[in-house]
Amino acid sequence: MAAREPKKHEMPTQKPEVRAHNFNEVALGYTAEIAASEAQRCLGCKNKPCMQGCPVNIDIPEFISHIKQNDIEGAYDVITKSSSLPAVCGRVCPQESQCEHECTLAVKLNMEPVGIGRLERFVADTHRLNKTGETVRPEPNGHRVAVVGSGPSGLTCAGDLAKKGYAVTVYEALHTAGGVLVYGIPEFRLPKSIVADEVNTLKELGVEIVTDVVIGRTLTIDELFEQGFEAVFIGSGAGLPNFMNIPGESLNGVYSANEFLTRSNLMKAYSDSSRTPIMKGGNVAVVGGGNVAMDAARTALRLGAEKVYIIYRRSMEEMPARKEEVEHAMEEGIDFRILCNPAEILGYRNPDNPRDPKNGFVRAIRCVRMELGEPDERGRRSPHEIPGSEFELDTDTVIMAIGTSPNPLIKSTTKGLEVNRRGGIIVNENGLTTRENVYAGGDAVTGAATVISAMGAGKTAAKAIDEALGSK
Repeated sequence: MAAREPKKHEMPTQKPEVRAHNFNEVALGYTAEIAASEAQRCLGCKNKPCMQGCPVNIDIPEFISHIKQNDIEGAYDVITKSSSLPAVCGRVCPQESQCEHECTLAVKLNMEPVGIGRLERFVADTHRLNKTGETVRPEPNGHRVAVVGSGPSGLTCAGDLAKKGYAVTVYEALHTAGGVLVYGIPEFRLPKSIVADEVNTLKELGVEIVTDVVIGRTLTIDELFEQGFEAVFIGSGAGLPNFMNIPGESLNGVYSANEFLTRSNLMKAYSDSSRTPIMKGGNVAVVGGGNVAMDAARTALRLGAEKVYIIYRRSMEEMPARKEEVEHAMEEGIDFRILCNPAEILGYRNPDNPRDPKNGFVRAIRCVRMELGEPDERGRRSPHEIPGSEFELDTDTVIMAIGTSPNPLIKSTTKGLEVNRRGGIIVNENGLTTRENVYAGGDAVTGAATVISAMGAGKTAAKAIDEALGSK
């Protein structure tokens, strides 16, 4: 047998100078030849350490073994036993810190891990392009479950229950199913047609999707039980944006990342035919260092910004965004201002003309330079201001991407539902809340986290719901 390649096969991508001006997907996906070659790098470890890093416990060596045999449908069947959203996970999950982090090639042989996420995407895309026939619905078991929110946790819970014969209805507040997958993640990272296909697969299983229903306003949790649902899963996400509470945040041209990305992703504000306004062009400053900050910055660039800054108060080593997303942003020309923190957003004011249309709009952001202190007991170094280091960046738009919290609406309309000090719903190890037969998972519990961790929570709750209702 030929020696294994020490590095995983590169992902084909659009060239930076091309992709910076369009919303087409950046990563082009493995070809069949590349996927077959990458699959051969897998050792097929009997103890399957990679599975320990997967929040939804996909049998990774097993699905890769099917790729080695050119049995792509077999690989797809293995993946979908554990994951309801394989094409999504293959694109946006942080495999480098999960399954690939545990790969024997990396841990013991000092090689790059197998490109597990890239192979999962290849399998899902190949299945989608070659799919024939309809999904077979399981026999109904007579039980009804309501799911609040159609994001990754809600869709996963719905899919797992539907496969067991439950009649599942998913309630979505927006007009399109997908939650953060459609409003938060840009088209160039996750095409919305992919999300729509994954949702349609669940519909074929019998899942009913009801949009434009705000639970806590249109209907309450108690009213869902009155309608005959025997259990409710809350996967409403964390859609309440955080701000810094610095002067100038109320100026025109200041967005939360949630609003900015929703206008672009869900409302198609980048299209000339869209009726949703969004600021385009000029200089844009994005505050934050996570994946959402990268998404907002790269979206602003594609909307026509002349200059885009990422302002982050720690160093590149502490930046929480995926390495791949940071590298893509740098390649596209995003200007990283690390060890900097905003102190004030400055507005335009013309004292000679109170009717000047520029009045009340952003003109600059004042920042202060930071330095990192000594590591604390967790090894984390806190940033501290450097006195006298203030400077200004001329900017027309400021986007705050410093995290989100769960919306308090469901808590405020549901008696007996307890939350923690950050607004996250309190659950036990099975996802059960302090209300009988009410479960929760994903960002509604943890605050903003990853797609795959939300899916894992939905999977855990679905198992618990099945055990509770199946015993009746």
